[in-house]
Amino acid sequence: MKNILVVAATAALCVLAPHRAHAQEAGIKLNAVAPGAVVETLDGKQVDLGTYLRRTPVVLEFWATWCPLCKELEPQLQAAREKYAGRVTFVSVGVKDNQTPDKQKAYAESHHLGGEFVFDRDGKAVAAYQAPHTSYLVVIDGEGKVVYTGVGVKQNVDEAVAKALPMNGMSKMGSR
Repeated sequence: MKNILVVAATAALCVLAPHRAHAQEAGIKLNAVAPGAVVETLDGKQVDLGTYLRRTPVVLEFWATWCPLCKELEPQLQAAREKYAGRVTFVSVGVKDNQTPDKQKAYAESHHLGGEFVFDRDGKAVAAYQAPHTSYLVVIDGEGKVVYTGVGVKQNVDEAVAKALPMNGMSKMGSR
């Protein structure tokens, strides 16, 4: 019964989120150093999110197969995966509420979704990134700093990812 209430409350929050939440209103603070968190691959192997950091920019999406906002973000995320292939790492972090790695793996395969997929069985990634709910994106630059957070369908994924990329070979701060 408790699980049903948690799922119902989360689903209600997801439905209301587009009207109330916008970029940078919740979650980990901008310019924070992105933390690691132990999660597991969809095949059950432990991996730390920190292993993805400081190589290329990273986009973390906290998602679930039942999340309507996540489904609406899928086309934007897939377009960004294709546009930034080889330059940006996309990691979909599956939440544990009413989910299993098998459900998420089947969904990702049947919808031909790209990127890396991990499962947050113990809620460590949700806690580390202060994810308010599903459809939460965190964009991290190549130095490991959070440059964007947002929630809901009104996010511009392409603009968010661009914040993590060096401009014309120069640092984001420009040259002196």
